[in-house]
Amino acid sequence: MLSPHTLFDPLRPIVVKIGGTTLEEQSSLPTLWKSLVELSERHPAGVVLLHGGGKAVDRHLARLGMTTQRREGIRITPPDQMGEIVSVLAGITNKSLVASILRAGGRPVGLCLGDGRSFATEKTARYDFDPGCVGEVLIHHQHPPGWDASLIRLLLSQRFIPVLASIGISPSGEFLNVNADDAAAGVAVALSAGALVLLTDVPGLLNAAGEVVPSADAGTIEAMIASGEIKGGMIPKTRAALQTSRACRAPVVILSGNDPTSLTSLFAGHPAGTHIVS
Repeated sequence: MLSPHTLFDPLRPIVVKIGGTTLEEQSSLPTLWKSLVELSERHPAGVVLLHGGGKAVDRHLARLGMTTQRREGIRITPPDQMGEIVSVLAGITNKSLVASILRAGGRPVGLCLGDGRSFATEKTARYDFDPGCVGEVLIHHQHPPGWDASLIRLLLSQRFIPVLASIGISPSGEFLNVNADDAAAGVAVALSAGALVLLTDVPGLLNAAGEVVPSADAGTIEAMIASGEIKGGMIPKTRAALQTSRACRAPVVILSGNDPTSLTSLFAGHPAGTHIVS
């Protein structure tokens, strides 16, 4: 049986983000979903699952003859692609995850960031280039009136598992594509999460020798970016993880989503993944 480690505050929810091949190969990872369900049942404050789905979006856009471009690990999102991205992420990808968790015995509820006025988003201005319809989650003091996470907290209190697609809806009703790692960080901060777990295609941050780095702070992360050990989509992932650790004063762990025992090991208190520390 899973016994969450005392490192994770039982009074604060856990946010788990999945992407990569974990999404692509859901049917081959039943143990992972059972671990997630068991964690949600045993952790008093519950679990929120957030997902991306970039590979599925790439395939869908390619079938339509649309070009995919990325810069600094961020998908350039022109307005004419936004509806297709919503259909993939908030549609088939989200409901496939709901089905996987249902099969594992859980009580998932599929949503996007804007449902129930849970997490307000706006078009990002953080880059020195125009990424198109790319959004970011607003922090507490920036939220418009009437936006809060009360629906998510209600679901958690009733032992449901909110399954959130990284699609934002602005207060004016505009769809926004939010980088899933940034979305997970924003959700974790908004919920004052006790932990953020980033399930990815690798067992953690890897050094030049291919070894997992057990922990990393800001200096370590920037040095690994400069050396090329951290590159591509891992750059925004690690920077978002560091910011979230600072904001939540809680652990952020980069962990393998392809190892179905990794989540169980982590919450049993065994060494697993890379712990990002502020």
